[in-house]
Amino acid sequence: MPDSLKRRINRGDRLIVFAISRLFHHNVIEVFGFQGGFDGFWIDVEHAGLTTRDVEIAAMAGRSAGLESFVRVPPTDYALVTRCLEAGASGVMAAQIETAEQAEEFVQWAKFTPRGRRGLNVGGYDGHFGRTPPAEFCQRANRETFVAIQIETARSVEESDAIAAIDGVDLLFVGPADLSQALGVTGQFMHPRCLEAIDQVSAACRKHGKHWGAVTPTPEHAEMSIEKGCTLITPTNDVRAVNAGIKSAKAQFPMLFN
Repeated sequence: MPDSLKRRINRGDRLIVFAISRLFHHNVIEVFGFQGGFDGFWIDVEHAGLTTRDVEIAAMAGRSAGLESFVRVPPTDYALVTRCLEAGASGVMAAQIETAEQAEEFVQWAKFTPRGRRGLNVGGYDGHFGRTPPAEFCQRANRETFVAIQIETARSVEESDAIAAIDGVDLLFVGPADLSQALGVTGQFMHPRCLEAIDQVSAACRKHGKHWGAVTPTPEHAEMSIEKGCTLITPTNDVRAVNAGIKSAKAQFPMLFN
């Protein structure tokens, strides 16, 4: 089997991932997979309100195309975290984190004892539907489950050093839209305030031997992120890809669209 996203991230590989949200369908995931060039994807439960069954189908479709997945969730529901993992996703990402204390609680939701307090149930996909002995399952899950914390508020930027120091946090993930809003420069992703915040996140990750990722809304933003050490990049999502396809069709057939 190929290396997991977590192993590749911790090895320092640069990974390109897409996001699935409002246009969720298993065929969309397979289309991305057939296009090639992507290392995985994340499933947006925070904004799209996808169900556990949706996550199961998305994770299954991803595996069929050789793509691992993780799920972005609001840090408000312990049970949602474990359901996403039991559904077959390789990890979870907490949105709208403010403090290191919140991040620590999220890690504990995603990890079994002794690191966390996740409820033990081997009956899901990650427990091979009951075929894995409980102790072996817990050890493997604690070792292999990927945990990311989003940095998208002013306070989380200030707490980024403490968040990056947490055992069990694999990656800090910059959300540029909410971050720009929090810093009072909505939509100005290359504003000096945003760049200063990214520098702070990058420095925290270097200090603690962690990695960071980001949504990159423009090529300029992607180049800047790579220069600053970003190792997990999200340049597109389902909605953006469809809009780009429509725009391309209009450009190819100008005689039809006036």
